[in-house]
Amino acid sequence: MAAFGISACSPAYNWREVRGTDAPFVVLLPAKPATHSRPINLDGLQLTMTMTAAEVAGVTFAIGSAKLPDQAAPQKALNAMKTALVKNIAGTVRLEKTSPATGSSVPFIEIEAVGVPSGKKDGQPLILYARFAEKDRRIYQAVVVGRENAVPHDAVDTFFTSLKLN
Repeated sequence: MAAFGISACSPAYNWREVRGTDAPFVVLLPAKPATHSRPINLDGLQLTMTMTAAEVAGVTFAIGSAKLPDQAAPQKALNAMKTALVKNIAGTVRLEKTSPATGSSVPFIEIEAVGVPSGKKDGQPLILYARFAEKDRRIYQAVVVGRENAVPHDAVDTFFTSLKLN
């Protein structure tokens, strides 16, 4: 466990507070992030998702958000996001639970999944940690993904516990 604490605090992890550009959130990211928006299809629901992400040592930390139309069912959209992320790594869910967010009344769905995407040359399994939430007609996904043996648990905890939906 000591190795995880050292890696999360190592010079490679330069934590900085990041605020959403079009969604009300605050999160700590371990490097300078990039932000991109693109259209997505969540089980027939057409939305524009904005992703803010940073990568350190092959591990990606990202937060995505999209505004739901008034008639959209948030739970259906969250489930579609979860399914798409797991499918992206050709994964299976090892853990899934619903929890209250730390310091917030907004509940979230949390998953841990492992998979090996097709075409991945080294055959190393990827691990995906993700949290999904909805607040004020906006859906969020917070994700950490990387080689299973390279993702520091302390860094995952820092990222997830720092996320605040305003």
